[in-house]
Amino acid sequence: MTTSRPAHADQPEHVLATRAFYDAIAEDYAAMFRDLPAATPLDRSLLTGFAELVGPGAPVADVGCGPGRVTGCLASLGLDVHGVDLSASMLAIARRENPELRFEQGSMLALDHADGSLAGLVSWYSTIHMPPEDLPAVYAEFRRVLAPGGLLLLAFQMGDEPRRHVHPWGHPVTLDFRRMRPERVTELLEAAGFALVQRTVREPDAGRGEPTPQAFLIARAPGGPDSA
Repeated sequence: MTTSRPAHADQPEHVLATRAFYDAIAEDYAAMFRDLPAATPLDRSLLTGFAELVGPGAPVADVGCGPGRVTGCLASLGLDVHGVDLSASMLAIARRENPELRFEQGSMLALDHADGSLAGLVSWYSTIHMPPEDLPAVYAEFRRVLAPGGLLLLAFQMGDEPRRHVHPWGHPVTLDFRRMRPERVTELLEAAGFALVQRTVREPDAGRGEPTPQAFLIARAPGGPDSA
């Protein structure tokens, strides 16, 4: 039985680009989104519901945790949560702002977790930098680390065309933010063995600078007591 998967030394180009992008913008990004998720009650309600479904004290990974705002929220809801991110600069902020929590550097393509070791996994707008052809491998990796019946929460922007961010805050970096359709993501999750528990769509909010709908999916890994 596989016990862990160390991060690969040779990372795909898009992984290197994502790390470089967030290393460059980390402080500006953290300042801009300082109040999240506290200032977004609808998002916070989803995180609260997820925490209640997983159960108090359950081991959970926040994959693609960035500056650790969602990680901290999940911890406040009673979960035994830690964060994982590619960016050393983002992790430095997360550790600075959440010194009581654990944060690790790693890739969602090769998580350093034992098979079936997590009761829950949150990917809050972190799969949006993955090329579509890599998503099956990502969801298979999420499935690997979740215990039977474990829960996955995904958040992403809805749409068909990516949005390219060029030189944000004047930094010389560029990255594509990929939008996805919930129906297609559900198909990929089911192909990886997950069963959809809940789908939520939040409509565009111009006041918050969100020109597209936001999608949130909760899915259950196979093998738990609620499995068919």
